[in-house]
Amino acid sequence: MTEVFIYDHVRTPRGRGKKDGSLHEVPSVRLAAKTLEAIRDRNNLDTETVDDIVMGCVDPVMDSGAVIPKAAAFEAGYSTKAPGMQISRFCASGLDAINFGAGKIAAGSDDIVIAGGIESMSRVGMGMSGGAWYMDPSVNFPAYFMPQGVSADLIATKYGFSRDDVDAYAVESQKRAGKAWDAGYFNNSVIPVKDQNGLIILDRDEHMRPGTDMQALASLNASFQMPGEMGGFEAVGIQAHPEIEKINYVHHAGNSSGIVDGAAAVLIGSKAGGESMGIKPRARIKAFANIGSDPALMLTGPVDVTEKLLARTGMKISDIDLFELNEAFAAVVLRYMQAFDISHDIMNVNGGAIAMGHPLGATGAMILGTVLDELERRDLNTALVTLCIGAGMGTATVIERV
Repeated sequence: MTEVFIYDHVRTPRGRGKKDGSLHEVPSVRLAAKTLEAIRDRNNLDTETVDDIVMGCVDPVMDSGAVIPKAAAFEAGYSTKAPGMQISRFCASGLDAINFGAGKIAAGSDDIVIAGGIESMSRVGMGMSGGAWYMDPSVNFPAYFMPQGVSADLIATKYGFSRDDVDAYAVESQKRAGKAWDAGYFNNSVIPVKDQNGLIILDRDEHMRPGTDMQALASLNASFQMPGEMGGFEAVGIQAHPEIEKINYVHHAGNSSGIVDGAAAVLIGSKAGGESMGIKPRARIKAFANIGSDPALMLTGPVDVTEKLLARTGMKISDIDLFELNEAFAAVVLRYMQAFDISHDIMNVNGGAIAMGHPLGATGAMILGTVLDELERRDLNTALVTLCIGAGMGTATVIERV
């Protein structure tokens, strides 16, 4: 199989996913196009040589519909020879776009692929594309459907994480993100979003609250107790896990991922592709995997897919220098660290989605780029990137520096 290398990556800052967010007036296609422009310009890329543009987009409707990667290529002034496609695996879409592109390169069909993701959550609300998982009882019942926050609270209850545990994790995420920004760790990867006059609209993640403390979070009410108790979803969780007598509701807006707008792009290719571009690789994609997991717990897929990936590669947890796990909810990361006995010192070392936000289709590409930068900064070798996924799935990718 052809080796697959990572050559470059960029992302936009994350804007608050509300009508008063800085990126609300920027159409989804323009956010995606900004990343394509940056990848092209930073690498003097001849866009006629791009074999595909693959982007994750969880809700590809309205602004984000009609094969947005191809639309973004038009917006960015790419050659018409560059095709595009969008994929969705809920929260892992951005990482799976990279894995999909890597698979094409490994198979020998492509040499240069731009992969990443886009989600403008202020313009296209979460769940706008609908679907049977939410709406069809013939699917709801076997899937033990419930809001993800109730599943997160089910995880916290099952594995013994208290309100203080999840809040303390959230405080640390905010501190780490603030420190990383202040230290300039994102300077080489985050591209400012500008208006048509060249004025900067946003150049920094605006969801962050680095001054957050335990006292501030203690004042927030649990967000998912009402749908759990009044909506009947707690009964669904207990039906799936009868060892749980009562769910302990611990998650709220302060220890859950933020709703934001953003886009990311990663330039990957074969050795021949890199030589044709005249640039050196920064890392190789060593392996990747997907898995289905417990649909009621829903968000424990990262544990399951990591076990699968390590077994397939013959690697051990100790072979991984850094871990990056999307902070969908604090209990997701706490359970992962608990399952593998991983120190927080090597997990999400620059904060995560609790602090900076989770633009669904883009996050996987964003966190892969974040951990690659950190491997280089610390002169380490290997990282594992993973995300939990709605309906009970997991995706993981191992990269190593070259």
